[in-house]
Amino acid sequence: MKLKTRLAVAFLTITIVPILLFYVAVVGLSSYQTQSFRKEYGLTEQVDLFSGNSLQIFNRLTKRYQEEIRQTLKDDPGLYEDDTYLNNLNEELKSHYAYLIVLKGGEVSFCGSNDMQMDPALYDKLPDFDAMKGDLEGGIYLDGENQHLIKQMDFTFPDGTPGSVFIVSNVGDLVPEVKSMIREMLFLGIVILVVAGITLTVWVYRSILSPLNKLQEATKQIKAGNLDFTLDVDADDEIGELCNDFEEMRMRLRENAEEKVQYDKESKELISNISHDLKTPITAIKGYVEGIHDGVASSPEKLDKYIRTIYNKANDMDRLIDELTFYSKIDTNKIPYTFTKINVAQYFKDCIEEVGLDMEARGIELGYFNYVDEDVVVIADAEQMKRVINNIISNSIKYLDKKKGIINIRIKDVGDFIQVEIEDNGKGIAAKDLPNIFDRFYRTDSSRNSSQGGSGIGLSIVRKIIEDHGGRIWATSKEGIGTEIHFVLRKYQEVIAG
Repeated sequence: MKLKTRLAVAFLTITIVPILLFYVAVVGLSSYQTQSFRKEYGLTEQVDLFSGNSLQIFNRLTKRYQEEIRQTLKDDPGLYEDDTYLNNLNEELKSHYAYLIVLKGGEVSFCGSNDMQMDPALYDKLPDFDAMKGDLEGGIYLDGENQHLIKQMDFTFPDGTPGSVFIVSNVGDLVPEVKSMIREMLFLGIVILVVAGITLTVWVYRSILSPLNKLQEATKQIKAGNLDFTLDVDADDEIGELCNDFEEMRMRLRENAEEKVQYDKESKELISNISHDLKTPITAIKGYVEGIHDGVASSPEKLDKYIRTIYNKANDMDRLIDELTFYSKIDTNKIPYTFTKINVAQYFKDCIEEVGLDMEARGIELGYFNYVDEDVVVIADAEQMKRVINNIISNSIKYLDKKKGIINIRIKDVGDFIQVEIEDNGKGIAAKDLPNIFDRFYRTDSSRNSSQGGSGIGLSIVRKIIEDHGGRIWATSKEGIGTEIHFVLRKYQEVIAG
């Protein structure tokens, strides 16, 4: 919500909304009080306490007693000479804001209130005998110092004397329920205004001042060098947009900082790994050279073995240095690719012949199976694809644990792609490690030794090269049986112009 809209909403909140709330509250309170009033006094007719019609209210309050008195006057008029009965009846009427007056022969024989002493003229205003003509709903309004509603019921005493029973209600004042309702409405109006004001203040604070305070605190955090926090502002106005932009800036700064930390960590780990792995073949080369120098290699066979071992260790060193050089190119995304058309069958045959010499020297059986036609061609960088094959095979050799090591290479035709599978009979890879083996510096076995060293970036280089060729690489493995690395490359197809 834009700031202009917020100001308009604030105006409505402080003016129109309280009026509407007060109206709804008045209607609800009036309905509730009316229902309570009817239930309290046993009324069946509708009563509008809010109308201010006191005559209606008092008339209905005493209607039931009027009916009961008429019935008892018919059945037993002598009861109206019994003070005990009259006092009990008068007490019930008082609970309904009325009292009883009984006239016998024109004289007051019972009066349930002292209103006649406070207003002597009330007696003179009482209607004469038979003035109401027996109207059940009848009542007259007497005006004076105090206003009264009079309900008259005429009868004849057992001794033949004419008499009248009056139910008198002082209507000059409101019943307590109405007074209470008015007080509650006034209180409710004040509460609505206060709540509306507090709500508006809180809303303005939360929507404007609170985001600004959070933004100010966030700038202080960044100034202090702390990027590990979240600027959480849920607003869609100009301030919210500013906070969202600030949060995106903070996230980018943190990502850059984390990348730098990770890069430094990986660089240190790479240097440590390669330093360790360079030390191993150098130590071996020194040992064998010293053996030759000291005449330990006394026979031609031993000498040949020593020389071949020195050659293999030198190749290991060359491969590690090559990996380090290539890694720096990956990190700067400056790999020099030279894509050309490559005949799949011929290219992989040459690769296998080259790799086979090293496998034979290491005593590893190498199997090669080509299932593609002689004319199948792919677009690839021959040098980098050779790096892929060498890195995968080197990784397989590192984890061969059988007495007789076996590596099989299969080239398959899978529709628009060729699929290369390199299988070994090594110790295999656990299922939990399999998805991560192509990640940089990931090791299935964190413990290092001379036979299972390496820089930890060989397979990540493989994945990078394959993906840059538009291919895909994955692995399958069974612990104790071996591992298969699979990758696919799209075939080259001539486009014939129509």
